Amino acid sequence: MPRSTATRRSHLTFQGNLKSTRYGWLRLTPAYSVHLVEEILGSAVTPGTRVLDPFCGTGTTALVCAERGLAADTTDINPFLLWLTKAKTRRYRPVDLDGLARVAPRIEAAIGGGSRTKPWVPALHQIDKWWERAVLEALGRAMAELRRIEAGTPPAVVDLLKVAFCQTMIEHANVSFGHQSMSFGRRRQRQPGAVARVAETWAQAALVVGEGATSTLATTPSVVLCDARDLRRRLGQSRYGCVITSPPYPNRMSYIRELRPYMYWLGYLDHPHAAGELDWRAIGGTWGSATSNLTRWVPEHPRRVPFAGFRPIVDRIGKRSPLLGRYVAKYFHDMALHVESLFAVTRAGGSVHYIIGNSKFYDVLLPVEQIFAALFRDAGFSEPAIRTIRKRTSKKELYEFVVSARKPGRST
Repeated sequence: MPRSTATRRSHLTFQGNLKSTRYGWLRLTPAYSVHLVEEILGSAVTPGTRVLDPFCGTGTTALVCAERGLAADTTDINPFLLWLTKAKTRRYRPVDLDGLARVAPRIEAAIGGGSRTKPWVPALHQIDKWWERAVLEALGRAMAELRRIEAGTPPAVVDLLKVAFCQTMIEHANVSFGHQSMSFGRRRQRQPGAVARVAETWAQAALVVGEGATSTLATTPSVVLCDARDLRRRLGQSRYGCVITSPPYPNRMSYIRELRPYMYWLGYLDHPHAAGELDWRAIGGTWGSATSNLTRWVPEHPRRVPFAGFRPIVDRIGKRSPLLGRYVAKYFHDMALHVESLFAVTRAGGSVHYIIGNSKFYDVLLPVEQIFAALFRDAGFSEPAIRTIRKRTSKKELYEFVVSARKPGRST
C-alpha cells in the first residue's frame, strides 16, 4: 500500500478492539488490532500450525488463536501483562460466572462505605494526581474487600473481579488516552456524588466483564515468562510455524509508565525502583533507573546491526542527544539478539510477521521497518517484505507497517 493512501485506519489500531468482547477489557497503549491479527492468520496458518507471540502485550494474538482453535504460545517479561493475557484467554465455566455475580455486590457495597474493611491504597508516587481523595478512598475500600475475599474465592472469579476493578480504577483516573501515550488531565475538583459514580462504574464493569467471559474459546494458549532475547531457553528449537507480534516501538515511550496504575493496584509493583528495574530488563525501557542505566550501558557481547545507514543515523541522533543515540543503539542491539533467537525457535518454512512503527528523533527519521527487514535477512530469514498498513496519529512521517519474512526450508 503506498504511504499516500495509508490513512488512519482505526480498525487496525486498538480502537478496533474496544467493542469486541474480551479484547476491550482493558484499554492499554501497547495494543494492536484483532482484525489485523485475523487477517495475517488467515493467510499464514494451516491446520496444525503452532503460533508464537514473543511480546504478548495485552494478549491479542493469543486470544485470536484461542477463539480459532489454534495452538499458541505467548511470552513477555512483564508479569502483569502475562496475568492479563491469562485472564483474557481463560475458559470460564458457568460456576465462575455465578461466583462473579455473587461476590461483585459485596465490593459495590464496600465502595459505598458499607464495610468495616480499612481502605488499601498502593504506594504509587503522588497518587493524589491520579484520583481525587473521595474516589481514591472508594477505590481503596473496593481493593481492600477484594483482597479480603481473595483467599476463599476461586482464581477464575478473582481474575474477573480484578479486571472489573482495573476498568473502574482507570475510568475515574485523572488521565487521558487521547494520544499515543497516557497523559494527566486537569486536576478534578471534589465533586458531590463521586463515590456513587464509582459504585455505578463498578457494577457496570462487573456486568461487562461477565458478559465477555461467556465467549467460547476452543484452545488455551501457553503463557510464559520469558526474555525475548533468549527464546530458546524456554521454548526449544524449531517449534513455531507462524509468529505474529508487535514489539515495543523505538520511540522511548515506556510501557511501564503506562502500566503503573494497574501494576501498583494489583501488587506487581510496590516501589518506584521496582518499576525502573523491570523497565531496564525490557527492550526499549527508559523509565526511572533505566534511564541512568542507559547512560552507562556498554554491550557485553556487541551485536552488529546489519543496516548500511544505521551508524550514521545513531550518530546524527547522538549529536542532538547522546542519551537518545545510545537508546536507539541499545534497542536494535537487543532486537538483533531477539531475532537470532527467533530464527532458532521458528520451524523451517515458518513465517514471521512484525507490526512495527517507524520513529523520528528531532529531524532524524529512523526507518525501523527497513532495519527490521535487514535484521531478519541477516539472521537467516528469507523474502523479507514490508507492507504499510496505516498512517499514525502523530508526526506526518510516521506510519505503521507489517514486516514479514520466512525461514527457508519446507515445513514438516
